Amino acid sequence: MKKIVYTKYGSPDVIELIETEKPLLRDTQVLVKVHAASVNILDWYHLTGPPVIRLTNGTLSKPKETSLGLDVAGRVEAVGDRVTQFQPGDEVFGIAKGSFAEYACADEHELVLKPANVSFEAAAATPVAALTALQALQGRIQPGQKVLINGASGGVGTFAVQIAKSFETVVTAVCSTRNLDIASSIGADYVIDYTREALTTNGQRYDLIVAVNGYNSIFDYCRVLSPTGIYVSAGGKLAQIIQAALVGPILSKIGRQQLSFMGIAQVKQKDLSVIGELLESGKVVPVIDRCYPLKATSEALQSLGAGRAKGKIIITMRLDDDNSQGANSL
Repeated sequence: MKKIVYTKYGSPDVIELIETEKPLLRDTQVLVKVHAASVNILDWYHLTGPPVIRLTNGTLSKPKETSLGLDVAGRVEAVGDRVTQFQPGDEVFGIAKGSFAEYACADEHELVLKPANVSFEAAAATPVAALTALQALQGRIQPGQKVLINGASGGVGTFAVQIAKSFETVVTAVCSTRNLDIASSIGADYVIDYTREALTTNGQRYDLIVAVNGYNSIFDYCRVLSPTGIYVSAGGKLAQIIQAALVGPILSKIGRQQLSFMGIAQVKQKDLSVIGELLESGKVVPVIDRCYPLKATSEALQSLGAGRAKGKIIITMRLDDDNSQGANSL
């Protein structure tokens, strides 16, 4: 089978497309014939190797894990002896390490059935980004409340806007001028162009703020939160992450606002099932920036690293070189 690997840290130019054997299947795993995968910021970090990644992935100079890809959508090829939920031929989506390949193994609890009315590309776009958005929102808001999503046009942000709307909240999306139409098309009630308007100038207060991106300080967010509001940082620049992780708990103790940093999304099968239901109902429609064939994975990663993507970038197992652009379609 064909598979993307990297044996040293660096730019997308260091990745290789190799021929290798299908992965060995453990008793609790499912072997998936991959139809599509999608690119996440975690793939970029694993490839480029910032210090924290190097310390957790082998040595400072060489990665121990050489595969890339987490999101997956495809058909079940085989199942382990202890697998009870799936059988060969089932169409599934979820998390499978090393999904930038023609075949990948996933633990049974990290997959769910793909809705029949959802394409493999759309299903592959959802797992990591939609799980992050769902877990940042669920349990924190009620219908009718005001929600602000900063970084609303990216992978996590486009899901956060739509999932927040599915909870019947009033959503304000923050993005740049070129992405205003996308934010409106996925259901945002109000849109703030951060290149022209600061968050703190419109006099609005929000019950929940999810910051996926942006340069605002935690004190800016405090000023636009309601007195008992909740702020969750689910990404952004290093300074914003440090503030949320270190300063947020201190401010939460001395006031009534709750401020926190959310780490990597947890792979929960029940949450994947919720996402599948949202996809099937049409309440969530993945925004797909562009699809690349497997052998153009380097270009896909370069596009992600440059910050040009609107929504998700997809890797497909087709062999042609033609990049196809799409948006808001299943």
